[in-house]
Amino acid sequence: MTLPRGFKANAERQALHLRSQLGIPQYGRLDVYVLAKHLGVKIVSADRLVERQRLEELERMQAFAFSAATFNVSGASYIVTNPLRAKGREASDIAHELSHLILEHDLAEVHEINGIPFRTCRPEEEEQATALGATLMLPRPLLLNAVRQGHRPEEIAEAYGVTEEMARFRVNTTGVTKQVRRRTA
Repeated sequence: MTLPRGFKANAERQALHLRSQLGIPQYGRLDVYVLAKHLGVKIVSADRLVERQRLEELERMQAFAFSAATFNVSGASYIVTNPLRAKGREASDIAHELSHLILEHDLAEVHEINGIPFRTCRPEEEEQATALGATLMLPRPLLLNAVRQGHRPEEIAEAYGVTEEMARFRVNTTGVTKQVRRRTA
């Protein structure tokens, strides 16, 4: 699947615009809870809604079946997170869900896991939310600065509260390492 033409550039602009609205310095760390509050979205841990044991059971049945989900209840948006996830993964999941809201995606598809129905977005919308969510957390100028300073993806992940996988993904897909190498050669 591919993103629509211009999507990545628009995601970068949108990420920098939202960071500016929040007063986050260009190379600052994004707190997804602050972004959610800014967007009027409430975040709720799933163990406030169901017993943690049920979440653990779902995890045993199908690992990573549930990371986060967005619900609209009486005109208010809620993101329900999985407390079994590491903090970096939780931040990524929240950024992903916020991206669905920012992009105004519609929950359209119904999938079943062990007889439990879940509403989801279309695959192309999932790809868009993944791309925007990662860009919100690690916009290109931030990555370029980090790589210029010699930081590896593990260090970027630690500094910005994301997973190593996300940091590596963003470093690789933005081409910042190649850009820094060309400038220093």
